[in-house]
Amino acid sequence: MKTRPQTSRPLARLRWIGLTLAALVIGAPEFAAAQTADGAMQISWEVRNRFRLFREERDFLLHTESLRAGGVLASEDALATQSDGRGWARNTVARLCIDPTGRVIEPCTRDGVKESYLTPTEHPVTVRLTGAIPVGATCAWTFDDGDGPRQSTLDCAEPINLRVRYGRATAATVDVSSGADPSQRVATQIEVRDIFIAGLGDSVASGEGNPDRPVALADDGFCFQSYLGGPAKQYYRPGRANFKGARACEGGDTSGTGLRSWQVLSAQWFNAACHRSLYSYQTRAALALAAQYQHIAVTYLPLACTGATINDGLFGSQKARECLFTRNAVTCAGTVNAQLSELRDALAAAKRRQPSRQLDLILLSVGANDIDFSGLVADVIVNGPTERALFRRSGVLGALDDSRATLQRDLPQRFGKMREALKPLVGGDLSRVVYVSYANPALLNGAPCPGGPAGFDIHPSFTADPGRLQRVTAYVQSEFLPRLRDLAQCQGGVLCRDPNGDRMTFVDQHQQAFANHGFCARGANDPDFDRQCFSAKGDSFTADLVDAPAAPMTCGRGASEFRAYLPRARWIRDANDSYFAAMTYPQGVSSSALPADIHDATWGVLSAVYGGAIHPTAEGHAAMADAALPAMAGVLGLGGAEPAVTREPLPLAPAVQR
Repeated sequence: MKTRPQTSRPLARLRWIGLTLAALVIGAPEFAAAQTADGAMQISWEVRNRFRLFREERDFLLHTESLRAGGVLASEDALATQSDGRGWARNTVARLCIDPTGRVIEPCTRDGVKESYLTPTEHPVTVRLTGAIPVGATCAWTFDDGDGPRQSTLDCAEPINLRVRYGRATAATVDVSSGADPSQRVATQIEVRDIFIAGLGDSVASGEGNPDRPVALADDGFCFQSYLGGPAKQYYRPGRANFKGARACEGGDTSGTGLRSWQVLSAQWFNAACHRSLYSYQTRAALALAAQYQHIAVTYLPLACTGATINDGLFGSQKARECLFTRNAVTCAGTVNAQLSELRDALAAAKRRQPSRQLDLILLSVGANDIDFSGLVADVIVNGPTERALFRRSGVLGALDDSRATLQRDLPQRFGKMREALKPLVGGDLSRVVYVSYANPALLNGAPCPGGPAGFDIHPSFTADPGRLQRVTAYVQSEFLPRLRDLAQCQGGVLCRDPNGDRMTFVDQHQQAFANHGFCARGANDPDFDRQCFSAKGDSFTADLVDAPAAPMTCGRGASEFRAYLPRARWIRDANDSYFAAMTYPQGVSSSALPADIHDATWGVLSAVYGGAIHPTAEGHAAMADAALPAMAGVLGLGGAEPAVTREPLPLAPAVQR
C-alpha cells in the first residue's frame, strides 16, 4: 500500500486499520440494497459499530442481524428465543462506554481504539465498490479529507476499513481497471453524522422490570415473616441461587453477613441506582436508529431513573433504588444527581472540547410518579387488612382523588417548568423532545383486567381487587393519558408561551397494541413454566410449612426454570414476574420502611414490587421503541430506510383472562 509522507498532525486525522475479510459479510445486505437499478458501479459505505454505547462491534451486529427480520419487537422475540429466554443483554452489559455508576468512560476503548465518547473526532467506516464490477478488476482507491490523499490498490471485490474525520467530508475516489479496457472512475463523499441522543424520565424510561442479567433463582425455598405474625404467618418463596446463609426465618439475620451474601447475588443492571436497563425503549430505539441508517453514528446518554418525578429526579436529586454490589466492593450512592444537571454538565464538557457539539434529540417519559401511580397500584393489589393499615399510615397507598387533583392542578405547572428547562438544551425547538407516553397496563381486548390473585400470589396479602382495579384503569385511560397528550402538545386548555416552538413530539401509537397485552393476558404459546406454575387461581406456591422449604412451587418444577425474556402474551410485568426477574432488596425507601433483615415482612412486600411490577416487559419496551422510531427519524430528518413497523410477537393463541 502506498502512502504519502507522514505529516506532523497525529495520524493525519485519518487512521487506517487494515483490510478484513469479515467486512465482506458485515453490512453486505445494506451495500447490496444501495446498488443502482441499472447496476452502475458506485461507492457504498457504512459506519461500523455505530451505536457508540457498545464497546464491541459483535454486540451491535447481533442487533443489525436480528432487526433485518422486522422491527424492534420482532428482533426482541428472535433474540429472546435465541438466548432461551435468558436475554441478550446479560453479556453486553459488561461491554459499555458507561460504567455501572453511570459515569461516562472517557476515553472509551471501542474495538481496540480509544475514542472520546461525547465528542468523537473520527469514526470507523467500511467502504466498497458495488454494482456491475468487471471480473478480476483492480481498484485504485484515494481518500482525501483535506490533509492530503491516502491511496491503496487492491482487488475490487475487497472492502476497505478506515477511520474518517468527524466534522468534515472525506472525498473517496476509485479508478477501476480491467484488462485492456479503459479505466473508469467513481467518486463520492463520506461524511458521518453523529447524532447525540439523551434519555430522560422515570422507571418506564429507564427500563425498570428488565434487569440486564436477571437474578438466578434457587429451586428451594426462602422464608419471609408476615406482619404481626408468629411462625404460623411465615411463608416460603424461591430464593437466590448459591445463597449460603439461613433460609429459615427463625433467628433472623441482623448482623448484615447474610444480607451482604444475599446482595452479591442480586440481579444486574447497567446502573443499579436507577435500574437502568438495556431493554428500555429509549436504549432500544436509539440502537435501532443506528442499525437502520448506515451513514450515521449514535451517541446515547441514558439518564432516566426509576422513581423519578419532575421535581425529584429531573430538577432535583432523588434516592437511589439499589446499591451496586460486586464480589469485591459495595457502592451505595445514596442519592442520584438531578438528570437535567447531569445533562447540562455533559453538554458543557462536550462543548469545551468541541464547540459545535449539540444535543440532537431527547427521549422523555415522565409524570406517572408525579400523580402517584405506584400508590394507586399499591391500593389495588394490597388487600391484607394489616398491610393496608400499615401502608395507609406510611403513605404507600394512594388515593384516586389525590391523584386526580395533582393531575389537574400541579402537573401542568411542573410540565411548564420542565418545558422551559428543556428548551435551551434543544436549541429552542421542543419538537426535538420526543415524549413517549405510557401504555395502560391493565387492559385485555380493550377492557380492564378482571382482577384476582393470578400474577400477584408471590405475597400472601396481594390480589388485584376488581373494583379498585377497574376504577384506576378507567382513570388512566380516560383522564391521565389524554392529559399527558395535552400537556406535551400545548392543547386542551394547556397554555404555552410559544404554541409552535413549545410542542413536543408526542408518541402514543403503541397504546393500541398494549390494549391486548395487559398484565392479565395469557396465551397458549406462553412459556411452559408460566402456564404450569403461575396459577390462574392464585395458588402457585406451597402453603404447607413442612413442604415449602424444599419445594416452594406447587407445580413441582424448580424456579430456576423461569425465563424472564421468553415471549409472552402479557407485555406488563406482574408481581410474580418482578420477584422472579429481579427480587430487589431496595435502598431508596424511607428508613421506616427499610427491612430489618432479609426475612423481614417489609422486604417480602418490597421484593415483589420494587423490581418492576406493573412495568413493561422487554417486549413491551420493544413495541414502544417501534412506535418512537418513525417520530425520531422525522425529527432528525433522516430518510432512505424503511420505518420500523410495530409487529405482533410470535404467534399466540387467543389471549384469555387469568
